[in-house]
Amino acid sequence: MDYAIPTGLVLVSGVLLALLAQRKGWKPSLAVTLAVGIGFRVLIMVLSAKDSWQPIDFVNSFRPAGEAILNHRDPVLESNGGWHFLPTIPYMYGLLLWFGIPWEVAGRLVTVVSDIVLIPLVGKLAGGATEKLRAFQYACNPLAILVASVHGQVEPVSLVFAVAAFVVARGPNGWTLPETLPWRRPAEFLRRFTHPTDADRAATGRALWAGVLMGMALCAKSWPVILVPGMLMFLPGLRSRVVSLIGVGLPPVLFLLTLPIGGWTAWNQLPEVLKTIGLRPSDVRPITGDWGWTALLNRGEWILSPTSLKIGQYLIYASLVACVIWWRKADPIDVTIAIVLAFMIFTPRLGAQYLMWFMPFLVARPTRWAWPVIIGSTVWAAIGYLVLTQFTGAKWGELHAPWAMSSIVLFPVLIAGMPWNRRRALPTTAPHTPAVTPAVQERASS
Repeated sequence: MDYAIPTGLVLVSGVLLALLAQRKGWKPSLAVTLAVGIGFRVLIMVLSAKDSWQPIDFVNSFRPAGEAILNHRDPVLESNGGWHFLPTIPYMYGLLLWFGIPWEVAGRLVTVVSDIVLIPLVGKLAGGATEKLRAFQYACNPLAILVASVHGQVEPVSLVFAVAAFVVARGPNGWTLPETLPWRRPAEFLRRFTHPTDADRAATGRALWAGVLMGMALCAKSWPVILVPGMLMFLPGLRSRVVSLIGVGLPPVLFLLTLPIGGWTAWNQLPEVLKTIGLRPSDVRPITGDWGWTALLNRGEWILSPTSLKIGQYLIYASLVACVIWWRKADPIDVTIAIVLAFMIFTPRLGAQYLMWFMPFLVARPTRWAWPVIIGSTVWAAIGYLVLTQFTGAKWGELHAPWAMSSIVLFPVLIAGMPWNRRRALPTTAPHTPAVTPAVQERASS
């Protein structure tokens, strides 16, 4: 891996620029911010594409999925068992390969473009006086650069749709804490649905579009399902939330049906496809040992452990419910930060790219420990991306074990990074608030 040193220098430069922007209160124009973000990502993409080393899943999973589409075969069942999601991204891979673009570029082009689009969206998610600052800080985000430009993992594709869903769900007039739904009174619950408030009725259109956008996020990967609660909390009532949930389901169903309709998959194979991409503990591959408590349990070795996987999956579901209850009166972005960070603590398996899930939300609305979380996660991931890849065979295995077990050091920082002091939102959270300095606004939100 020849580009480790220049890539590391770019990542350090990004961190320094982001921290300096915070300290100085910079508000670069969108053109400047995009120039910085595009420059970082394209530079690292070119260096990565030219290198002799390529990520193993990038070559053995992603490329076969694109080639399967190109050769009119099922990307889920016939891509060497490497693609476990809907065929949306393989369609893009197949199209780019059909255009004759070399795979080393084509496989990263989808993620780099998505991550560039994320830059202004993170600013919109932050809103107010910090919109330009947060967009610039995301343009410099080191982990986003690693995941999009080096690994070519499709997290940025899911996130670009998910963050857009949050922005649309919040609407142009900001967000006000809605009334609590009467879960224990069925008659009142039904009345709220059949006789919505004016605000709930007016939100129907944006609720549907927000749901469709979140559904597109699920078409890229299945994990954005944990972002759905935060999106729904931006909506003012029961009817708009139900409409949004219907919207969430539409794109995945349509993309699933494209497989048999387009002739890539036989109709009788759909149950097998659903099982492969399913979220039930029995459907998820039980590879553990890369992260956290299973890394300690397995001494950093990869082990097929269905028991650990099931325990971890149920812990994740329990933590999601607990976060929604504990932060039920908080800003929906804070709820999302809490849910995703809790996932990182309880998950029995993790790829370094998972650490990107919380980045847009934590950059847009940073907690007091946000930057220690961002820097710590990036350092751990960068060791895997830039250092361990210098070795192969037994030597790589020797280094992988302590690296995996060292992930537990991040857990206190991840816990501290949760929005503990923001359980209750201000009366109104609007995307355009009165002008205050970024430092003042951050102290108010911490």
